Amino acid sequence: MEQPPHVVIVPTPGMGHLIPLVELAKRLVLHHHFFVTFIITTDGSPMKHQKAILEALPDAISSIFLPPVSFDDLPEDTKIETRIALSLTRSLPALRDSFKVLAESTRLAALVVDLFGVEAFHVAKEFGVSSYIFYPTTAMSLSLDLYIPELDQKYSCEYRDLPEPVKLPGCVPVHGSDLIDPIQDRKNEAYNMVVYITKKYPLAAGIMVNSFMDLEPGCFKALNEGGEGKPPVYPVGPLIQSGSDGRVDESECLSWLDKQPNESVVYISFGSGGTLSHEQLNELALGLEMCGQRFLWVVRSPHEKAASAAYFSVQSIKDPFDFLPKGFLERTKEVGLVVPSWAPQIQVLSHGSTGGFLTHCGWNSTLESIVHGVPMIAWPLYAEQRMNAVLLADDLKVALRVKVNDKGLVGHKDIANYVRGLIEGEEGNLLRNKVKELKDAAGKALSQEGSSTKSLAEVTQLWKKHQK
Repeated sequence: MEQPPHVVIVPTPGMGHLIPLVELAKRLVLHHHFFVTFIITTDGSPMKHQKAILEALPDAISSIFLPPVSFDDLPEDTKIETRIALSLTRSLPALRDSFKVLAESTRLAALVVDLFGVEAFHVAKEFGVSSYIFYPTTAMSLSLDLYIPELDQKYSCEYRDLPEPVKLPGCVPVHGSDLIDPIQDRKNEAYNMVVYITKKYPLAAGIMVNSFMDLEPGCFKALNEGGEGKPPVYPVGPLIQSGSDGRVDESECLSWLDKQPNESVVYISFGSGGTLSHEQLNELALGLEMCGQRFLWVVRSPHEKAASAAYFSVQSIKDPFDFLPKGFLERTKEVGLVVPSWAPQIQVLSHGSTGGFLTHCGWNSTLESIVHGVPMIAWPLYAEQRMNAVLLADDLKVALRVKVNDKGLVGHKDIANYVRGLIEGEEGNLLRNKVKELKDAAGKALSQEGSSTKSLAEVTQLWKKHQK
């Protein structure tokens, strides 16, 4: 019997990259009868959570963990994006060895990398295999990435100092200060790395995007009219986590939600890498207390430097609550539930009592909110999250975006107003109606005859045709 075609997927570190790729792999196996092998690069941080997710997958999906790379030579303040890209570059010899073994023993149809993975293209090329990018965030961000080499040539100032917003084809205008984090400082190594990587995007045979046609129609249309030298772009989303993520379900949240009225609770979570300063946490707590609305808050201990280490691997830290304002838990116990570190987010967002989501605008969380029809308060922290907030608030009109005051904080009175407005206000109603339309569109996109289903089928047909 002929062997099924085989796809190699190489995610770079970060749960936000792994989770949608796992969902893609499941669809390739269940709907298109591929075998999939994940080749995982690692920086030596604990991989327990990633392993739990990968081990729970169907038998047709296997994984290889490459030896960890060392970052001991990097300065302490090296940006997260530089580390992510280097984790792949420094793993290339080991990646090539694994690829060679697979090429000799199976029918390799394609290599799929994420947005930082372009350095692996020449490994695939050596074995006559075509390379695809899986882009785990918006078509709008992809549009920016494809434009960055031109932007780099066109301007010499910092982008936040541009007098006019950047106009990407088919997208709402974006202020320079809202562009992705790693290009906000042209003197930083991360800036050069992003320019280098994005120049290689046109070498991909195609780019799959974790978004869908009805969410970003103008942008997808513009991307596919990109002209010569631009790879075809395929909307294949929304791919969101399904099934268990390998952690024990903390049912306290769900039984608490069961007792609350319909659409009355605002859920607050800043994702696996999202932490706030102590001062900002205090403002958030005071705002939640002041608004008088029901809330479910996943709280992490304050961190003056947001995001970095937590991004690589979610660690279960036993979070005491002693950093919250004195008496806060006691005073809000009738209306709020505070849980440390983690909550079963999909179950929370799909619960009838959840009426809003205060989110860091990570794209996985954002898609989960859209798929479950929950309007948002957009509070972006890092990566491409400010661009996501622009899309949600200015274009899709499914979120209120927070504003920071002259101290660089979101003040407690403003927080109280956002939460009240979302749950009780007229504007909250408009956002809710709009997000419910997108929920229906998301369901259609992934249905049997849906646009994203057809788009992925188009890619898999090409793979089957070109496989060795």
